[in-house]
Amino acid sequence: MSKKTKSFIYNMLSFAAFFLPLQVAVSAFTNLKGMWVLVVAFIIATILAPKFQAIRTKEGEKLFMKVIFVKGVKEIN
Repeated sequence: MSKKTKSFIYNMLSFAAFFLPLQVAVSAFTNLKGMWVLVVAFIIATILAPKFQAIRTKEGEKLFMKVIFVKGVKEIN
């Protein structure tokens, strides 16, 4: 599996890990109904979920991760 495919899968899994519980929390703790619960959960999950990216370097393709609460970018082996 290529690093680009791994980064896509990691992005989807990390987004889903934030989106599903946020959807339940937003509907439980706010008065929002219908589509607005999904929109608010989507926006918050997009901001909080870690971002993964595959970059081609001189040493080969590498996978990097950026998290909003951590300074800098980390390399994933």
